[in-house]
Amino acid sequence: MSSNTPLNLSELPIYKKAIEIFALSQNISTYLNHDLSDLKEDGSENPHIYFSGDIVQQSVSLAPEILNAERQRYSERKYKHIASLKRLTNMLYKNSYRLERSNSNGKDFLPILRTELKKFKKLQRSWLLTL
Repeated sequence: MSSNTPLNLSELPIYKKAIEIFALSQNISTYLNHDLSDLKEDGSENPHIYFSGDIVQQSVSLAPEILNAERQRYSERKYKHIASLKRLTNMLYKNSYRLERSNSNGKDFLPILRTELKKFKKLQRSWLLTL
């Protein structure tokens, strides 16, 4: 680890923001699931319900990727985790737009998630300079 890294990695601003995004996406998913879990009249399920689970799965992986990148000694391995973090962030962004097309009252919270993702991307850029 570099000398700039806090001893407790959970003190990193990007790590804290990743935890906030996870909590937010989990709450949004729970809210959306109530609206999206009902079957349609033809007996089929709402396809948007899977995107609500996807945002939780993707956001839960953000913090571990940050920790893995911080703990790696070799830059090649660091960049694998950094690339994974970027992919997760982009997929979260795309899935939030997909969920916004769903027929649910919870879709009003998705712009908040995207705002937090924008802040996360800014933190990510400055964090990359410290690695």
